[in-house]
Amino acid sequence: MTETLTQTTTGGAVATEPAPESPPEGEDVQAEAQPVAEVEPRQEEPAAPTPYAVIETGGKQYRVKVGDRLAVEKLHADPGSDLTIERVLLVGGDGSTRVGTPVVDGATVTARVDDHFRGEKIIVFKFKAKKRYRRRTGHRQNHTHLTITGINA
Repeated sequence: MTETLTQTTTGGAVATEPAPESPPEGEDVQAEAQPVAEVEPRQEEPAAPTPYAVIETGGKQYRVKVGDRLAVEKLHADPGSDLTIERVLLVGGDGSTRVGTPVVDGATVTARVDDHFRGEKIIVFKFKAKKRYRRRTGHRQNHTHLTITGINA
């Protein structure tokens, strides 16, 4: 049997260590076989497609599904009241997709108004170079939280 020595350097000194032990030559070394438990393959039910819609409100478009909570530009509705959105641009998720031109005929999305709130302050800074003209103002946009309660296609 041959021994292999490895050298490691530690702070300028050279140390010699024996190599890690390996199985003797000519002998077959086998690991003990452990029984493996039988596992049946997982069969998942294909998830039913979730209906979704693309709505337009406040000049923006939102992809929504039932249960979504989103913040939109302020709507004139009381908190707790229900709202019907008729600007539905697309309805899908049930195996087919209906695209409107520009809206889908007869499709509506119902939502509940949760609350009204104001967004983060945006700083508007105007200046004219070399003229000592500086103006700093702020703006906070009003928003409404909606919870989508239904999609009627």
